[in-house]
Amino acid sequence: MNPLFVPLIVVAYLLGSIPFGLIIAKAHGKDLRSIGSGNIGSTNVGRALGKKWAYICFGFDVLKGFLPMQIAILLLQKPPTVGDFWLWLCVACAAVFGHIFPVYIKFKGGKGIATSLGVMLGLFPYYTICGVTSFIVWYICLKIWKYVSLGSISGAIAFPVTLITAITVKDGWQFVNLWPLVVVSIAMSILVILRHVENIKRLLEGSENKVTLK
Repeated sequence: MNPLFVPLIVVAYLLGSIPFGLIIAKAHGKDLRSIGSGNIGSTNVGRALGKKWAYICFGFDVLKGFLPMQIAILLLQKPPTVGDFWLWLCVACAAVFGHIFPVYIKFKGGKGIATSLGVMLGLFPYYTICGVTSFIVWYICLKIWKYVSLGSISGAIAFPVTLITAITVKDGWQFVNLWPLVVVSIAMSILVILRHVENIKRLLEGSENKVTLK
């Protein structure tokens, strides 16, 4: 085990905990938790400050997941062992958990979508392919039905499905080595869905907020 991984896991969590949405809103004299859904993510930043700041917040939240993964890559053996994958995934989970349960604001964070996307893009190529697929599914759902939550849930479901399919059909991708990635992808998908329980209720009731896309 690389001795730098434990400090990296801590750093990934602390970085993931930075509430960029709250910081951006506060810089504009607004309390994001009292606006719209009260969530600290980019969607609610868009409601409070407009699309420009929503994109900026989204970018920062993606980087919270992407940067720790890139650092972890430098510490992995070539080719990675099953143990290396587990350590890599611990860093990924620390970043996402930091966003969802941030230490700086009493562990009441966002839903982890943007940070999870950063993790997916950073865990190249295994999660990157799945992350891109999930993003496409998210966008298509958003374009058709105008619900961010529905797109997020659909993208979360598509992620492990895409990974399992890729392992099945892609040469060189062996389940015996990559099974930790499958386990964590399913766990992350379930966590994202659980974070959207209230959204699911509103979708079923027909009271979920829509967004307008140009």
